[in-house]
Amino acid sequence: MSRGSFPWGPRRSYTQSINELPKQSRYTPPAQLLEALEEINLVTRTLASIMYNCVPTSGHPGGSISSSRIVEALLYHSMDYDFTNPEAPDADIISYAAGHKALGLYAQWALRDEIMRLIHPTMLPEKENHRLRLMDLLGFRRNPTQNTPWFKKHRAKSLDGHPTPTTPFIKLATGASGVGVCSSFGLAFGAYDLYPENPPHVHVIEGEGGLTPGRVHEAMATAATAQLSNITLHIDWNQASIDSNHVCREGDQPGDYVQWDPVELARFHDFNVILVENGLSHADILAAQAYAAANRNSQPTAIVYRTVKGWKYGIEGRASHGAGHKLCSEEFYRSLHEFQECFECEIPQICKEITEDNLEEHYFDLLMQIRQRLMQHQSRLKVLGDAVAASKQRLGDRKRKLRASAPDLTCLYDGSSFKPDQPPAELVTPTGKSTTLRGSLGEVLGHLNRATRGGFVAASADLMGSTSINLAAKGFPEGFYNATANPASRMLAAGGICEDSMGAFLAAVGVDGRHIGAGSSYGAFIVALQHVALRLHCIGQQARRQQFGHPYSTYIMVSAHAGLKTGEDGPTHADPQCLQLLQENFPKGVLITLTPWDPNEIWPCVLAGLQARPAVLVPFVSRPNETIFDRKALGLPPPTEAAKGVYALRLAQRDKKPYHGTLVLQESGVINTFVAQVLPKLDEAGLNLNIYVVTSAELFALLPEDEQHAIFPEARAREAMGITGFTLATLYRWVTSTQGRNM
Repeated sequence: MSRGSFPWGPRRSYTQSINELPKQSRYTPPAQLLEALEEINLVTRTLASIMYNCVPTSGHPGGSISSSRIVEALLYHSMDYDFTNPEAPDADIISYAAGHKALGLYAQWALRDEIMRLIHPTMLPEKENHRLRLMDLLGFRRNPTQNTPWFKKHRAKSLDGHPTPTTPFIKLATGASGVGVCSSFGLAFGAYDLYPENPPHVHVIEGEGGLTPGRVHEAMATAATAQLSNITLHIDWNQASIDSNHVCREGDQPGDYVQWDPVELARFHDFNVILVENGLSHADILAAQAYAAANRNSQPTAIVYRTVKGWKYGIEGRASHGAGHKLCSEEFYRSLHEFQECFECEIPQICKEITEDNLEEHYFDLLMQIRQRLMQHQSRLKVLGDAVAASKQRLGDRKRKLRASAPDLTCLYDGSSFKPDQPPAELVTPTGKSTTLRGSLGEVLGHLNRATRGGFVAASADLMGSTSINLAAKGFPEGFYNATANPASRMLAAGGICEDSMGAFLAAVGVDGRHIGAGSSYGAFIVALQHVALRLHCIGQQARRQQFGHPYSTYIMVSAHAGLKTGEDGPTHADPQCLQLLQENFPKGVLITLTPWDPNEIWPCVLAGLQARPAVLVPFVSRPNETIFDRKALGLPPPTEAAKGVYALRLAQRDKKPYHGTLVLQESGVINTFVAQVLPKLDEAGLNLNIYVVTSAELFALLPEDEQHAIFPEARAREAMGITGFTLATLYRWVTSTQGRNM
């Protein structure tokens, strides 16, 4: 039976093997640069071995080593950045999507700092938090409570096992299940939108194992469809993961995990693909990166490097993924021999009992050996220091400028342009009219988007109109964003039904401080599927604020079609648990949920939420139309009270007997039905009740304590019953007695 042939369909991208380029057309780096890169790579590999040993025996030496030459080529040749200013908004970015390679990242950053200390000391950043010094490696996989002598003496930074923005030049927290690729691509979108004529380039470091998660494929579809040509995905293809030495299919040999190789995967997604068959050759690596720079087109690029995990470490393949030589073993010291021979030195071995303090002293001695050897051979490293200085010059020469109509979020936070208690007249739905919570949210976001010159970027899981998030882009060009054909659009095609990738991508869009991503889907799906991405975004934002003092950058996750009235879709789509996964499950002020019931409560809730500057804002909005009640006629407070998070719909008359206690309500379906059908019967029966509404547990928690007690005294919680369209646990703060919870 003939199998036939099924060729690729049309592609906008190209493929190129470096080996197939004529020698005369290949980039030929100066011999002095190649020699210096070889030496610094030896130091990097030596540091990787030392760091793993002295933590002790913690980290990922294998991938840190196999990717080291790729990163060195970027740092000392291919990137345009300002070493003196890690916060430069127009600089190229390197993003370690493969967060487990953090050991290598820290080693590379520390060596670059050491080189600049020796070669161009006047270029060292003035702020200590803008540097990662050689001494900071004492803090690898330590937390700030570390109490060992050298850590304290040198004020070493605590360096997480996976990178976060506490490290200079790092914009994101990465390393979990493919999130880093998605968020790195979000960074690239933000950079392209701000500097469309000459966008900063985002270089993403990942391995083939990190490409296997589904969200990575979603992100690659998004990037290629949007034509984000400022992305270069550097794939460290070493075929080794934690459990396998044969991750991908190779030739006619099936892979243990997937039946594609990285070239095919990138080609399938319409990335330009450049293959470097010898990913251990600095010359070939530099040639590939130079070829990519010289052959930019409308598509993102993937450079695939064939490497060896743990090359020359003494342990290769999957055994070196998260493990290495035994503590202070003969094998560990043997891994340092090449360094000793090259730099003509003797590496001391530990000769004391291995205690935590003694091992740290040994670690310090080994770092000092590195420093001394670099000082003695600094003339050979001058070319690298000059290369870092040249990258700053190149960045200046590029003269990247914000586009004239670049987004500006200032008016959201200036305290005068927009206020929660002053909704624009056009956003107030009159009494007796009907509208949807989702539609009101879309209109509010659209109003703010126009005011901020397109600061909001919307996407959905193929539910733009269904969730009304398309209204956030009203007033901007129709259709999906495309960097080439439709760059002013504020709607992003996020790969289709792709909640997973969308959250990481849109959260990272806002890291530049000029965008806010807003992604929507059914609450039943988006809350669970984006949870890992939300955690990493929140961790990254906390680290960024701790280290550099920046306010959080907000991502809006629209939990749409939420609540009881989605029940006609059946239990597969109507999920009461989605609020419980988030409400008060993050540190104070980091994530804020919103549960308004009246469409006119959307403005005060969203404005109060945005102005609280959380890392994530989660409005829960329902699908059906709601009729606007005459709140004044019913004796109900105005919708602007919703900004407090908890407010009294009615207060009992304490001097009137009998007193019937307290009732707490949450979720739009419950409250609309209660006001329409139950409240008249309570009035008819003469029941004397306190009735409270919860519109945001987290906004309420941000109020001063005395105001919280004034609005909802603790005694109310002890006597309260509750009705919710979510889960019982979401009422536990407001209903504290066993009897109340049972009722």
